[in-house]
Amino acid sequence: MRKLTIIALLLSSSLGFSEPAGKAGEDSGKWIPLFNGKDLSGWTPKFAGSQLGTNPGEAFRVRDGKLVLDYSKWEKFNGEFGHLFHKDTFSHYKLRAEYRFVGTQVKGGPGWARRNNGLMIHGQTAESMEKNQKFPDSIEVQLLGGLGQGPRPTANLIMVGGCKALIDGKPNKSRITNSSSETFDGDQWVTVELEVHGSELIKHFVNGKLVMEATKFQKKDGTPLDKGTISIQAETAPIEFRKIAVMPLTNPTSKK
Repeated sequence: MRKLTIIALLLSSSLGFSEPAGKAGEDSGKWIPLFNGKDLSGWTPKFAGSQLGTNPGEAFRVRDGKLVLDYSKWEKFNGEFGHLFHKDTFSHYKLRAEYRFVGTQVKGGPGWARRNNGLMIHGQTAESMEKNQKFPDSIEVQLLGGLGQGPRPTANLIMVGGCKALIDGKPNKSRITNSSSETFDGDQWVTVELEVHGSELIKHFVNGKLVMEATKFQKKDGTPLDKGTISIQAETAPIEFRKIAVMPLTNPTSKK
């Protein structure tokens, strides 16, 4: 166990992760990288219309030490929404990702999907998805880039597959709830951090600032939604991730 702990700490420090900001919780644990900077080990793609493990046009790949979504080998988008699933499931943890949008949307992509992807959490497994299913049942943390046309916050909350939550103590009336984040135009790097306490509470932070929170997450059938997969969304907008890491919460009952 001591040897494994040392290895985890070395991996964490090698990718530049530091202690979490105080605003994001009181846990004093270490960040564990989910992406090794070399290849897609531990991740599996699932695109609508394709079998699990198929990666059309090498859409998900590693380039210059970054995990990227690149549509340069695609001629046109025909509804093949995709997701890249991490092999593990998670319940009480922090998730940190540093991302930026790059390039132009693939031909045929819907207008609403420009500079638009997401991090899916508490999701169903990739193996349980139907071949033509477009999105896993999950909680989406929507990642948006500015379009130079006014406010467009990021780290918004989207309930997928009939999932439910309370916003300000009341049932969510809309499938999409915007955060209070600023808009990020251009190709600047943005850090999104989530603090996840099972089904009880999820907080969203952008560049260290709390931008939204929701509570009492449920599946469509009303049962608590307290754990699931993490996946990266492919919604036709090229994007890069230079860091993706989790920190297991050792005191999951401490939510404030």
